[in-house]
Amino acid sequence: MDFGVVLQPNPPASGLVAMMKLAEAAGFGYGWTFDSHVLWQEPFVIYPRILAETSTMVVGPMVTNPGTRDWSVIASAFATLNDEYGNRTICGIGRGDSARRYIGQPPVTLEHLSSAMTVIKGLAEGREVIHHGRPLRIPWVRGGSLPMWMAAYGPRALRLAGERADGFILQTADPDIARWTFGSVRSAAAGAGRDPSSITMCVAAPAYVGTDLAHQREQLRWFGAMVGNHVADLVARYGVDGPIPRALTDYIDKRSGYDYAHHGQAGNPSAEFVPDEIVDRFCLLGPASAHIARLRELAEIGTGQFALYLMHDDEENTLQAYGDEIIPALR
Repeated sequence: MDFGVVLQPNPPASGLVAMMKLAEAAGFGYGWTFDSHVLWQEPFVIYPRILAETSTMVVGPMVTNPGTRDWSVIASAFATLNDEYGNRTICGIGRGDSARRYIGQPPVTLEHLSSAMTVIKGLAEGREVIHHGRPLRIPWVRGGSLPMWMAAYGPRALRLAGERADGFILQTADPDIARWTFGSVRSAAAGAGRDPSSITMCVAAPAYVGTDLAHQREQLRWFGAMVGNHVADLVARYGVDGPIPRALTDYIDKRSGYDYAHHGQAGNPSAEFVPDEIVDRFCLLGPASAHIARLRELAEIGTGQFALYLMHDDEENTLQAYGDEIIPALR
C-alpha cells in the first residue's frame, strides 16, 4: 500500500511546503492538496515549491474540477510541472464541491467531467484532442504522463471512474462502503473492456493517532459533514431507498445545511449532526495499532493507497506515528 498526505494550502505557503517535506521523510509518496481557490491559496502556484523541495514525492490536487479553469490551462499547468520535475504530478478530479459552490456555481455534470478527463490527460501527455470544437495539441510536450484519478460516490460516477479513470478516490475509510464502491468501479471497468486491476483504488480519510477518542472525534467530525454534502446530492437524485447503501445515506437525516466558510475545519458548526459512529467508521482514530488493523482490512479489499487528511490539532505527531509505526507495518 502506498501512502499520501492531503493538506489545505493555507497561508503561508512555506508551512505547506515544510509539512510536505516532513511527510516525504516519513514515507509518504504522494502529496495532495485541496483545490478551492477562494477558501485557500491557489495550489498550482505552490506545487513547484513542493516539487523543488522534495525528491520523489508525486504531487497533485485532491481534487480539482473542470469548471473553474479552462481544461487547456489545467493540462498546461501539469505538463509544465512534469517537464520541469520529471512526471511527478497526478490529477485527482471530480465534479467540484467547495470550489464551485462557494462562488455560487453548481458542480459540473458527469458528461462535462468525462470530456474534461479525456482532454486534460490527452493534452498533458502530448496527444491531439478536440477542445472547444477544434483539434488541439500542446506541441512542446515530450514523454508526458498524467495519471487521472476520479473521486466518486454514486452509481453513475462510479461507472465513469471504471470506464475512464486511472484511479478511483473514495473519501471515507469505511470498509463496507469501500467494498461496494470498489466492486462497482471494477465491474464498470470490465464492462468497458478494461483490466479492473489496472485502476488504483485510493481511500482518503482523516487520521488521528492517540488515545483520547472523545477529543479525536471532535477534531474529525468535520469530515462526516464534508462527505454529507455529496451524500445529500445522492439522496436528492436516488432517494433513501435507491441503489446507495444505507450505510452511506442514513446519517444525514438530521442534516440542515452547510456553511462552506468552515469547510474542512475542526470544530465546523455544520458538523453537529454527525454521530460518533460515523466518525469512527469514516475516519481512523485511536492508537497506531487501530490504524494498522483498519488499513490491513482496506488493503485486503484492494486499496492501493491511503491518503491521510491531516487537519486537526496534533498533525505532526500523527505524521510521525505513521512514519515510525504504521507505514512500516503496511509495507
